[in-house]
Amino acid sequence: MRIDGYEIPDDLLYTREHEWVKKLAENRVLVGVTDYAAKTLSDVVYVSLPQVGGEVKQMGVMASMESIKAVSDVYSPVSGKLLKVNEELSMKPELVNQSPYGEGWLIEVSARDFDAESKNLLSPEEYVSFLRELMTKK
Repeated sequence: MRIDGYEIPDDLLYTREHEWVKKLAENRVLVGVTDYAAKTLSDVVYVSLPQVGGEVKQMGVMASMESIKAVSDVYSPVSGKLLKVNEELSMKPELVNQSPYGEGWLIEVSARDFDAESKNLLSPEEYVSFLRELMTKK
């Protein structure tokens, strides 16, 4: 799906803070920021990620991104244990802008209760509606 030039993959779930989550296996998920967030931030110059082995909480701050415009917090769409971080971003933070749903992913998490927590997330259609509403307010 696309809305006003923003890509919205239909195999992900989303937050109102513009993060996405993709289920990889039963309890493993990949997390990143949306195309909307990447374009709004503009040129990402630094990404601060949490440490592997640590815990993340649903809608708790899990990372931050610095762009030429601002520093923004990134929130975790799920709770669980951090399995991996995208170490490539320490040398190439611009991957967030270039490929937010691909090489610009942020973390991999062993989700504690994905099925229950996914009820707090937006479907692709709900996220598109949310973006439309957001854009009409601007």
